[in-house]
Amino acid sequence: MTLVKTTYGRRSFLKCTALAGGGMMIGFSWIASCKPSPEQIKNMPKEWFDINAYIKIGENGLVTIMSPNPEIGQNVKTSMPMIVAEELDTAWEDVIVEQAPLNTDLFTRQLAGGSQSIRQGWDALRMAGASARHMLKEAAAQAWQVPAEEITTDAGVLMHESSGKSAGFGEMASAAANIPVPEEVALKEIKDYKIIGTSRKNVDAKKIVTGQPLYGLDYQTDGMLIAMIAHPPAFGMKLKSFDAAGAKAMPGIKDVFRINTYNEDYQLQWSDTSTYPDMVAVVGNTTWEVMKAKEALRLEWMLADSSDKGSGLENTTGHKELMREMESKPAETKRKDGNPEAAFEKASKIIERTYSCPFLAHNTMEPMNFYANVTADSASLAGPVQTPEFMEKTVASRLGLPLEKVDIEMTRMGGGFGRRLYGHFLVEAAVISKKVQAPVKLIYKREDDMTFGIYRPAYLATYRAALDENNQLIAFHVKAGGIPESPLFANRFPAGAIDNYLAEGWSAGSNISVGAFRAPRSNFIAGAEQSFLDEVAEEMGKDPIDFRLELLERARKEPVGENNDYEAERYAGVLELVRDKSGWGSEQGNKHRGVSAYYCHNSYVAQILDMVVKDGSPVVDKVYCAIDCGIVVNPDAAVNLAEGGIVDGIGHAMYSELTVKEGAPEQNNFDKYRLIRHSEAPKDIEVHFVQNEIDPTGLGEPPFPPIMGAVANALYKATGKRYYNQPFINEMKVLG
Repeated sequence: MTLVKTTYGRRSFLKCTALAGGGMMIGFSWIASCKPSPEQIKNMPKEWFDINAYIKIGENGLVTIMSPNPEIGQNVKTSMPMIVAEELDTAWEDVIVEQAPLNTDLFTRQLAGGSQSIRQGWDALRMAGASARHMLKEAAAQAWQVPAEEITTDAGVLMHESSGKSAGFGEMASAAANIPVPEEVALKEIKDYKIIGTSRKNVDAKKIVTGQPLYGLDYQTDGMLIAMIAHPPAFGMKLKSFDAAGAKAMPGIKDVFRINTYNEDYQLQWSDTSTYPDMVAVVGNTTWEVMKAKEALRLEWMLADSSDKGSGLENTTGHKELMREMESKPAETKRKDGNPEAAFEKASKIIERTYSCPFLAHNTMEPMNFYANVTADSASLAGPVQTPEFMEKTVASRLGLPLEKVDIEMTRMGGGFGRRLYGHFLVEAAVISKKVQAPVKLIYKREDDMTFGIYRPAYLATYRAALDENNQLIAFHVKAGGIPESPLFANRFPAGAIDNYLAEGWSAGSNISVGAFRAPRSNFIAGAEQSFLDEVAEEMGKDPIDFRLELLERARKEPVGENNDYEAERYAGVLELVRDKSGWGSEQGNKHRGVSAYYCHNSYVAQILDMVVKDGSPVVDKVYCAIDCGIVVNPDAAVNLAEGGIVDGIGHAMYSELTVKEGAPEQNNFDKYRLIRHSEAPKDIEVHFVQNEIDPTGLGEPPFPPIMGAVANALYKATGKRYYNQPFINEMKVLG
């Protein structure tokens, strides 16, 4: 039995207990009240209480659990309440789940990013449910005059075996509300879990498939106007002047004006990243009318001032030349073990390969949008953003309002992948609403979104391996950089497994705005590293999985250095699992296999990709995936995350790129920007999880990076050619 102190984080997680109308309300920061849907009204208690940050139990035993974090498709709106319900020991069928409001006084880390929602919320959510269960048991013990430790719970029912007494949670809710919050509570043993580890359907599934309003683009209010923005056509340019006379005269147009997203003296937060804070806004009655008026604007642009981030109108050809130039210069040493220089000097053979990838656009299916209604003394906003807590502070500062006067309602997001970590579009909506003194919904066209940034950086990495006269690996060197950041993780595998190891990093400035893209930095470096390891294994005459396992065994038994940020045993575990499940080494006929494995966001993933050649073209047939992410809360949802990451990764490795000419992105819509198509996705994906009792770690991002290495390694087996520069489709055209 695990005991936890409820005083841990009490300011954030335990607020109060209150009695009202026969229902128990237990205040935990991760839990909040809800508004029931019409089909649930008949099951509701006679009185219901709309109070933030509570778990509520009605007199009929119905439980409302609110999910605190933004829902971006990662299924936290289902999985987080599952954790509470497990420790509460209620029946999942009696649980109503709703999105919690943004409340920085009551909640912590209301953020969708870094694959951290479940990991960070695990202890607090369990404590919330366990504390409520403890108080219900105490209430029953007092009512029945029996020791509380003799009372058991199951599916929302309290039971005392020796006396034969029992009661539903709802019957004890009023009395339980008077029980003091315990100093410590007992958490369930993992073997006793009934909800965690079982598959539960997405609580929004019916609303999604029936088209009910869930997303920001669905948001509507009376008197709401539509707004769009016009920003410079190229990075490195800014607005000089504009003539809006024609646009203003068009039907349905209310106003056209210049806006500045941020005040000059405002200290930007990281979530305020924005290349174009100075732009033109068009406001009108309908989307179509505003789109047509925007096309009628007469805009004049000029070169922006130089900055330390870069200046002028950049080009993809220039970026490639700059990265090659930077790669040839001395770089900053990030880690050095042994004497790699001497090892390379005496090496009998040196393998050197360089890998690259382009800028990428996030391309969420739901373009950027946000609703804002700003008055003289308050601001109400609603829409899809991954960082509502951060953006609340930005809006308050920009509008000159107290923080408590800014309210942000979180809607479900139609994709994010890191793009919605940066909420400039939210601030733009607020500024526009304030100017027109009316509620507005700001909508980006697809072209607005794709040409605004924020992008995945362009990267380049060079790997070298030194082999001795016995064809054994004696030194390893990675030198990695990019525009405008390096993708290097100096302390990740194979660091710690090689005596002589050198990791160097560099970066080059740019005026193109970049930011987090699903599995930041890992999304490139994993594929490059895993492709190179396959080449080294081949040169050494070793099976690629055996080679990796040998290195991991060295890292487990005799690790080099003290800062290795992975557990070699768990790393090896996913490789062994995917090897066994895929039947690696057995006769595959016309299938060509590539393997890859990587550690990021505290989780371990190994993948094997089977490729076949049809009509002269490589086709992905099947992917096997093994994951160690600790306890899996909702297996179906976990499989969905893995499958999505795999398909996404294959698509980006094979097809996607964003190029720039004279500062302007050349791909501004899906007719020019290549994404994976249905026919190009794997025909089958088989996902396996390592079974252990480790607390949950990240899952939304870890399956994404390694698949790119598996694609490259399978392509080599299928075509006999190595591919070094993403997207691989470009090299396939060149190489024939």
